[in-house]
Formats: sequence, C-alpha cells, structure tokens
Amino acid sequence: MNDEQQQAFEQCLYRFVGRQVCARTAAKDAVNEAMIRHWAETVGDANPAYTDAQWAARSARGRIIAPPAMMYSWNQEGFPVVAQGRAPDAQTELVDLFNENGFTGVLGTNVKQEYYKEIGLGERVHLEMVIDNISEQKATARGIGYFFETLASFSDQHGDLIGTQRFRVLKFIPPETAAAADGGGAEQDTLQTPTRIAAPRGHDNSWWWEACDQGQVLIQRCRNCQTLRHPPRPMCGECQSLDWDSIESCLEGELLSFTELHHPRIPGYPLPLICGVIRLREGVNLVANIVGAEEQALAIGMRVQGKVEQVDEKTMLPQFYPAENGVEK
Repeated sequence: MNDEQQQAFEQCLYRFVGRQVCARTAAKDAVNEAMIRHWAETVGDANPAYTDAQWAARSARGRIIAPPAMMYSWNQEGFPVVAQGRAPDAQTELVDLFNENGFTGVLGTNVKQEYYKEIGLGERVHLEMVIDNISEQKATARGIGYFFETLASFSDQHGDLIGTQRFRVLKFIPPETAAAADGGGAEQDTLQTPTRIAAPRGHDNSWWWEACDQGQVLIQRCRNCQTLRHPPRPMCGECQSLDWDSIESCLEGELLSFTELHHPRIPGYPLPLICGVIRLREGVNLVANIVGAEEQALAIGMRVQGKVEQVDEKTMLPQFYPAENGVEK
C-alpha cells in the first residue's frame, strides 16, 4: 500500500469512529439464578452473594446479585451467530474493510470494564455499543496494523447505567501476507508455518509461562493462608496478601465443561478444536485443550490427565487426555 492508497484507506477507515454498532437492546433473558450459577461455576467464583439465597437474604443487600464481571454475558447472541453468521453492523463493515485491504490478522488486546450499579434477579440488562476510536497506523510485533476500540454501555430496564466495557482489537497484516506482497520469490520459500498467538507475558504471569515452557504447570499459592489460585494474579483473594509461592500440579482432574470450536478459522489453530474447563485435583480450574478423543466420547465429570506438550514450533501448552478410568464416581 503506497502513501496515496493509505490516505484513501484511512479516509474510509476513520469515518467509522462514532458509528453505532447496535442501538439500545434488551437481553433475551432477565437476570436469573441458573445463568449466574453456570458462570460462577465456570470461573470458580464462590462468592455467596451470587449463588447462596439464604446468605444473600441476610446480607446488607438482602438479595442475590449478578457478578459485575458477568455484565457482558447477558446480551450474547449465542449459537445462531455460528450457525447463521452475524447480522451486518458497523463493526462487521469495519472488519470487512480491514480484510479487503490486507489487514486479515486479528488479536484482542485489552478489555476494560467499569461498574456503576449492582443488578439482581428479574432485572433486564440493555446493551448499546459504538466504535469509539481507531488508532493511527502502528508497527507491532504482529505486523503493521491499526487498533480499534468499541465502547459498550449496559443499563437496566429503567435506563440506569450498570457499567461499561471497552474492547480493543488489533487488525494487522500477517507477516506471510506482507512477505508475499513484497515480491515473494525466495522469501516465500522461507515462510514459517503459522503458530498460535503468543500469550501476553507480564510481571504477574511471565513466571507461569516460563515454567510451562519447561514442561511444568505451576499453581500460585498464598504464603500467608495457603490458598491456591489460578490464573496468576498479584493478590490473594482470601486474605489480600501479596506474598506467594507456587506448587507444581499433577495435572489430574475432572472435566467440568467443554466446547468444540469450528469457527472462526485462525492461522495456527487446527479445527475442530476442543476447549475444556478442568477442575484440577489441587482445587483450581484451568482452561485447556482436550485431545486424544472425539467430542462425542467426552462427558461432564470425566477424569482427565494432562501433559505439557509442544503444540507448534514456538508454543508449549498443557493438553488433557481422557483418563483410563473414564467418568469420575
């Protein structure tokens, strides 16, 4: 893309800033106990304010509340999006514009939620969303691209603001596409096989990934109260201590939930791909791929055994296989 083409592209691109992705729309279901319980079980959140009606009745609130972090879940469209595709809107048009101009790579980079009001059973969440901003062209480790950010606002049935969510996405030109555009030839012969998207490594989690690179799955442990936690984070949720160490998991566990992914196709990821939530014997939950069995052979409650394996030339990940004894009694 030369300077003139880039200028024409960006003129079209920045017209999307401020466009509405969806008008204020009510969730299909009111806030309910079943969905709260499923969410809390999946993420391992045992806060009684969400699931214990008797405890909640005695609390200062006097009622069960929905987890604030669950805010985005109520308005999800569900399976029809996979089966029939997403209805056209400003965001799908923006993505199409990026794809048509070679920016086919995609990476979600940031999510920021802010909470203003608690909601309880029977209330109905409403969602409206706009494309809030689009960056200038950036040179990233993934390739040349642009960041765009959507702003979703959530309100209750009375119009009172519950919270907001900002979601930032990088659309970029994959290295193999850029190499082909530069002339191909000998460079094309040396293109690497696409690998999985590298997990961000920062101060609070790099130690976990470094251990994974060495074939270990470590579980963070509070030195003060001995509570185990995963994923890694700086503070203990039980006693608020910042002092911690870790133990190595035996990678034995129980399959709590799973899903088989068929869409979208992302370079480096073989499809179909089974992702599961595993309750490790040590007592924490871990999201990982289930391998060594077809989806039809899996069952909730099945015992699984994990192993850290090299899934591509750059990536080591824990993967889980059905254990010999099958479903746990």
